[in-house]
Formats: sequence, C-alpha cells, structure tokens
Amino acid sequence: MSNLSCGFVGLPNVGKSTLFNALTRKQIPSENYPFCTIDPNLGIVNVVDRRLHLLSEQSKSKKIIYATVTFVDIAGLVKGASQGEGLGNQFLSHIRESDAIIQIVRCFDDLNVIHVAGKVDPLQDIEVIQLELILSDLQMTENAFQRMEKQAKGKKELLPTLQLLKKAQEHLNQNLSMRLLSLTPEEEEIARLYPFLTRKKMLYVCNVSENDLPSLDNPYVQQVRAYAEKEGSRVVPICARIEEEISRLDEKDAAEFLQSLGLKESGLDRLIREAFSLLNLITFITTGEIETRAWTIQRGTTAAAAAGKIHTDLEKGFIRAEIVSYDDMVRYKGRVGAREAGRARSEGRDYPMQDGDVALFFHN
Repeated sequence: MSNLSCGFVGLPNVGKSTLFNALTRKQIPSENYPFCTIDPNLGIVNVVDRRLHLLSEQSKSKKIIYATVTFVDIAGLVKGASQGEGLGNQFLSHIRESDAIIQIVRCFDDLNVIHVAGKVDPLQDIEVIQLELILSDLQMTENAFQRMEKQAKGKKELLPTLQLLKKAQEHLNQNLSMRLLSLTPEEEEIARLYPFLTRKKMLYVCNVSENDLPSLDNPYVQQVRAYAEKEGSRVVPICARIEEEISRLDEKDAAEFLQSLGLKESGLDRLIREAFSLLNLITFITTGEIETRAWTIQRGTTAAAAAGKIHTDLEKGFIRAEIVSYDDMVRYKGRVGAREAGRARSEGRDYPMQDGDVALFFHN
C-alpha cells in the first residue's frame, strides 16, 4: 500500500469541506448549504515526518520525499442515500474505494450554521450515516446471496461462502455494522472478497468550536468517544475553523499560532497519525545524497517485500538489508558511526521491518 486513502464522510454542514480545505490547502466550495460537494475532491497530503529532516542533514540530501495520504471528500450523505436520496449511490461507491472512513461529526452549537436535522445530536448523525452504510451492505449481500444460491447447487465448495453471506445478512438486518460481527479465520478470508462498507476501519473526527480550545473536549465529544469505544473505533477532536486558519500560515507562524492557543500540534498531524495507525501502517526510511525518503508499508512487511517497494529488482535479487534504527542514526551521527558502534544490523529477507528503520538494501 503506497498511498493511504481516507474517505471523508459526514452529513451536510458539519464542517467537512472546511476541514478538507484546511488539510489539503485546496480551496473547494464550503458554502453554508447542503450538497455543495458533488464530485469527490481528492487531496494528496504529505505526512510530515521530522525524522527525515535530521537524516537529510546528515546525508546532505538534495531533497526530502515524505509518505503521503490521499483524502477524498465525499458529498454530504443524507438519510435515504442507499435508496438514491440526496446524491445517492454514486457516493457510496466512492466510499467503497477508500481504505478507511473518516466521519466528521458536528460537536458544536452555532445558530448561524443550519443543521440538516434541525438540531445538534452527534450520535443521531452517526446513526444516520451508519444506517445508510448498513443498508448498502445489506443490498450487496442479498444480491450476492441470490447469485451464489443458484451457483451453489451441486457445488459443495461454495457452501462456506453461502453460509457467510447468510450470517452477514442476518447481522446487518439487526442494524449492526460488519465491524461488530465476529468471524472465524476462514470466514474472514471469504469476507475480504466482498466490499463491505461497514467492515472498513472508522475514525470519528469531532468538529468542535474555538470555545473548546485547548482541551478540544465537550459533552458532545464525550458521547462520541463512548460510542466509538463500543465498536473499537478511534476519535480525533479537531476545530476545523482553526485548522483553516493554520493552513494559510507558513510553518513558523503556524507554530506560534498553535502555541498561543495552547496546542502542541495541528489537528492535521494528529489526524494523519491516527489514520496511519488505524490501518496498521508504518514507514521505513532510505537516505543518501540524492534524497531522504519515507516509504509506507503495512506493519509486518518483510525486508525483501519492503525492498520491492523501491524497485521490483531489489526484491528479486535481494541479498540482505543493513538496518540502523532512527535513534541510532541520530546517536552515532549516521550510518558509518552506527557501524563502528556495532549498531548496524545485517538482516535477511524475512526480517519484519520496524517503524523508523533506516534501510540499505544489497542485491544482485
């Protein structure tokens, strides 16, 4: 997975497009009316990693290349979307293509910003979207079950799939998401073949007002935290308005502005970190005179497969990887110092890469 893609969903007027603008510095319309986002907007954002700066100074690199995250701003979903209400099914298909779902939930009161349901109730908002995703999954499961039932006559090997689809159907019919359905390893394998929306990892972003700084907490946020905990999801509180202001500032002014608000880092940095962790992603680093670069891999990826991220030839002809941890690169002032101190390790093709490994691959 070279580029993590997160679909932004939320009811109209929860601050979704405002936050998207801030994250991607792409000015898309975020007027105060429903459905101002029609086509999904894409924004590719650097995962700013301070470790690269220091390594690039050591290596005198000509450039730094960060890992990236793609954010997809999907239109405001409304009740009945799975039946084509609002802007309907085409948006559910945009969610299907994302690796994770980031749901923006309104956790602020403001009489000047219309709420699509007439009142602020974050849990009801979450339930509306959850139900649309469940109905969409149910429709897909029923269609797949009908097709499979016809094919399964006389084909015993299709029975496990048929049973899994039936189990999913019964579960979804109780208005429960697939995230809450416990599956055996065999069922897990079958379920991966079907694009269930409610199996995707979910991150709730609570959009709070400036009055909730610096704690970024209020009774609405606490309600969302309790809900998320039950389904094993995560919560990131953010003030979209503040993020929009930060996005217009250069790095030095942004740092001073955050400090004046009592915040250590921007919401964007917290959001990206949570999204990375949510999908079990880590980065390893390569550094040299040409560039210092972060590479995104799934946790547990082997050294040979990580080498293949750089170039397929590196994986094919893999001999070994010389690994120095980032901390040792700093402590011993680079790879040569780390070697002299006996901190450069020689690892074989099956070595599971760790976050922050600074790698040098040897190949035929």
